Amino acid sequence: MTIHFDLTDMQMMINIGDSFSLTRAAEKSNLSVPAVSTRVKNLEDDFRTRLLYRTNQGVTLTPSGEALVRHARALMAQVEKLQGNMREFANGVRGRLRIMGNTTAMAEAMPSILGRFMASHPDIGMEIREDLSYQIVKAVADDSADIGIVGGRPPADGLQFLPYREDNLVLIVPSGHALAGQAPIGFADTLEYDYIGLSEWSAIHSFLVQTASALGRPFKFRAQVGNFEVVCRMIEANLGIGVVPKSLAQRYARTMDIGIIGLKDGWSRRRLHICLRDLDALPLFARDLVGMFLADAALNEQGGDFH
Repeated sequence: MTIHFDLTDMQMMINIGDSFSLTRAAEKSNLSVPAVSTRVKNLEDDFRTRLLYRTNQGVTLTPSGEALVRHARALMAQVEKLQGNMREFANGVRGRLRIMGNTTAMAEAMPSILGRFMASHPDIGMEIREDLSYQIVKAVADDSADIGIVGGRPPADGLQFLPYREDNLVLIVPSGHALAGQAPIGFADTLEYDYIGLSEWSAIHSFLVQTASALGRPFKFRAQVGNFEVVCRMIEANLGIGVVPKSLAQRYARTMDIGIIGLKDGWSRRRLHICLRDLDALPLFARDLVGMFLADAALNEQGGDFH
């Protein structure tokens, strides 16, 4: 069966699904109503299924029509992305990398490395996103991301995980707090206190809320802010406690009156991994970036610092 359709057909079907009217869909599509009717009939003939229910009140999508509109939306989104990429090539961009990281990676390791990479590869475009580790692994697996920095090694088949930095999380408390000076503590024993944390968009926020929920305990946020430095400053002001990466905690503790307490929970001691589908299959510029991450990992293990 040969199917004949074009992008105008796809956008037209989206417009029909949005407006439930051939007349309004025709206006949005810059087509006449007879042309829309003819295009719909041709699609129905080609797909051998009815796409619209027609009534005196307008039109609605059949199940087949709904499925077609879903695919049409995905197709048009890909077309828009393609056009954007082609514009970048026209402007001198020679490649594109899609990179994802969890909250710790985004806050601590990735900014300086990505900055150096961009300085040495000015013709490479980058799309950078933060998400939970398991979502990053999923994105790499389904080819919506090229490289991910994740905590631990979430279960995944057919992916490569290269060891990166340690990813230890610690508790931060204000000076003089009831927990200050204690030996490592369990996360469950901290949940009676108000927390200062990152906003809901952050991966660490979602993880802590989910962990508290798994313990059957509410997680009390007194304030949600935009970065770890503000988290620590609000904790210093005695507004609550928080969980942050150890390396950041140690950095801010040099200039802020805050205490660092270890967490007993196993999830607090993790190693970041570089997640990818196949290192050898990556373009050379992408392998250059992976090499920069691995060099940073080696320096970090020796106690050095790239920052």
